[in-house]
Amino acid sequence: MTIRSLIGSTLLGLALVLSPVGDSAWAQNLRVVKKGTAETLDVPMNRAIVVESEQPFAELSIANAGIADISSLSDRTIYVLGKAPGMTTLTLFDGAGNLITNVRVRVAPDVTEFKERLRQILPNERIEVRTANDGIVLSGTVSSAAKLARALELAERYAPERVSNLMNVGGVQQVMLKVRFAEMNRSVAKNLSASLGFSGGDATGGINTLNNQLSLSNALANNIPAVQSNTGAILFGFGAGSTQVRLLLEALEAKGLARSLAEPNLSALSGQEATFLAGGEVPIPVPQDDGVVAIEYKAFGVEIDFVPRVVDGDLINLEMAAAVSSIDTSSNFTINGDTVPSFITRQTSTTVELRDGESFAIAGLIQDDFTDLSNQIPWLGDVPVLGALFRSAEYQREQSELVIIITAHLVSPTRGEALALPTDRVKPPSEFDLFMNGRTARTERVGNGAASEVAKQDFGNSYGYVLD
Repeated sequence: MTIRSLIGSTLLGLALVLSPVGDSAWAQNLRVVKKGTAETLDVPMNRAIVVESEQPFAELSIANAGIADISSLSDRTIYVLGKAPGMTTLTLFDGAGNLITNVRVRVAPDVTEFKERLRQILPNERIEVRTANDGIVLSGTVSSAAKLARALELAERYAPERVSNLMNVGGVQQVMLKVRFAEMNRSVAKNLSASLGFSGGDATGGINTLNNQLSLSNALANNIPAVQSNTGAILFGFGAGSTQVRLLLEALEAKGLARSLAEPNLSALSGQEATFLAGGEVPIPVPQDDGVVAIEYKAFGVEIDFVPRVVDGDLINLEMAAAVSSIDTSSNFTINGDTVPSFITRQTSTTVELRDGESFAIAGLIQDDFTDLSNQIPWLGDVPVLGALFRSAEYQREQSELVIIITAHLVSPTRGEALALPTDRVKPPSEFDLFMNGRTARTERVGNGAASEVAKQDFGNSYGYVLD
């Protein structure tokens, strides 16, 4: 006991001499225990504190020397060193062998440095740090998922694989995705052709340039009509006795314009997947190895799959796949007697980052097909002016343009009475309005408050969520 006391006194003296803060450090590490009072002593692992007893003691004992080590510096002062995480008991006896007190010694990892680093890296976050056995427990609220990940990564440096995360992410964590599909198709086709036919007695003949088919047979199928009803066609004819001559000119120009637009909206919680399908499913027969034909369903229409992640504040990481498909009846095929449809599909898959309210064009396609075809009767088609009667020309051009634009919003739910459906403004007409006034619907005010105001708006306005 004397040697241990000497060593302890020496260590204490060195600590006091070398300590840069002197009395302040001594006051922080000094704990006073009272006789007969149960005390709990928290000791950081691999660090030491000094305990002072109100009554002089003659003997010390520690229940588990593997958790904490002790040495007496005087008959009132004890040096306690934390060695391993856990709980043990320090017992003090007086000179007569009577129990002075029991002190619970709890050794936990030292998180002082970790707390300081956490305050430096994330100064404005409300994160509480606790110890549990030999691990670290983090609790509180952080402003974004990115800062939560930084706190966990830093904690792993001090307690690898022993970090418990009880933190919550504050702020708005629901994302509404507005996707706009816009596709425009334009087509132009021009045709110019001529056919010449004649008949006289039992002789008939002709020259045909219709539909790019050239021959010296009767262009009008041995039947020269008196009138012509084809679109864009002009028929000229004259006769002398039994001889008849007919000239058929066809000039046709066709223009087409098609526009398709879809604007699906979908909301999801940060980090959760959301799917959307507006269209249908077509049964597809699939032959199996045993000869049985199974049925699989192929979806078509507007499809969206996306996973939003609120990274930091209003910054949104968006992983999404979008597709627009339709049935193509012009290229069907047959399997075991069953007709299987084909599909025209435009799809994209990407990952982007954008802020609340910002838009991004994630896909675009411009396609331009051009066809120019000219046929003529050899030599006759090269004759100036009259050569046009022996030629046919065809011109066709098809253009298509597709753009997919996405807009992300941070949203929060609102009370039900603040929302309304577009159909809330439309009500069935009364019999008098239907038969006497010819009205197929009537508009009426729906209740009071915000819902009625929304119901009176145009169909193009937003419904369902309140945007921040």
